[in-house]
Amino acid sequence: MNSYILDGNAVAAEIRSEVKHGVEQIVRDGLCPPHLRVIMIGSNTASQTYVRLKMQDCEEVGISSSLSVLNDSITMNEVMDLIDDVNNNDEINAVIIQKPLPSHLDSELLDFSLSPSKDVDGLHPVNLGLLLQGNPRFIPATPLAVRELLVRSNIDIVGKNIVVIGRSNLVGKPLALILAQKNIYGNATVTIAHTGTKNLRAITLEADIIIAATGYPNTVTADMVRSGAIVVDVGINRINDSSRKRGYRLIGDVDFENVKTVAGAITPVPGGVGPITRAMLLKNTLDTIKANY
Repeated sequence: MNSYILDGNAVAAEIRSEVKHGVEQIVRDGLCPPHLRVIMIGSNTASQTYVRLKMQDCEEVGISSSLSVLNDSITMNEVMDLIDDVNNNDEINAVIIQKPLPSHLDSELLDFSLSPSKDVDGLHPVNLGLLLQGNPRFIPATPLAVRELLVRSNIDIVGKNIVVIGRSNLVGKPLALILAQKNIYGNATVTIAHTGTKNLRAITLEADIIIAATGYPNTVTADMVRSGAIVVDVGINRINDSSRKRGYRLIGDVDFENVKTVAGAITPVPGGVGPITRAMLLKNTLDTIKANY
């Protein structure tokens, strides 16, 4: 059996089209399009690529964007001053702080310093708290991407047994909350597995849907997946590959080639959750116009 491949690029294109129409409607109503400010600290090559792609996405759908590039020797106080300026700039609707950050900077404190109404990464404690209450404002883009992938691929979530492998604040925890919410896009029975989980294979074999978000290649292997289960791979790992021009290739947290012979449907890496994550950032940015705080 070969799995049905869940096409993240197609879902992302659909969402971008919806956002573009939303921006056009805002402009017709006499408002300025939303403006996203990206704050990037240091010269991480992967971050530079991600930021470039995000800004290209903004241009495609009509969202304004700007970039603040800061030296990796910048102090916490200097970054906090910049964030304060951005928070008080009415022409900027949305802000993201590109991760990872230099080790001397406190990532959680910087996230906390953002205005919750501009925090389109959904990492401010207020936004995470609203999600916990079932009244979300901004949800981290990757968990949203996973849900949208499932819903738009006509995969039923309600009442299903879902195992989320990973408990990060960015993916695992908010994703579990989203999928467990009492609504037509959730209402699942969700298990969070992690490094302290005993006999992970026994747990995943009971799952209708497995979502891997660990950051480690081959976390999910074929013997961990029951026949017909849905497997969503959130991971992006760079491994050396001398046969590639770049000298490396990207793989996920799932042993794709072997798992696809067992699973009913599976996401590829790249081309799965990643493109939708970028699209959901655009959707969150559009939604800042609707926020009146």
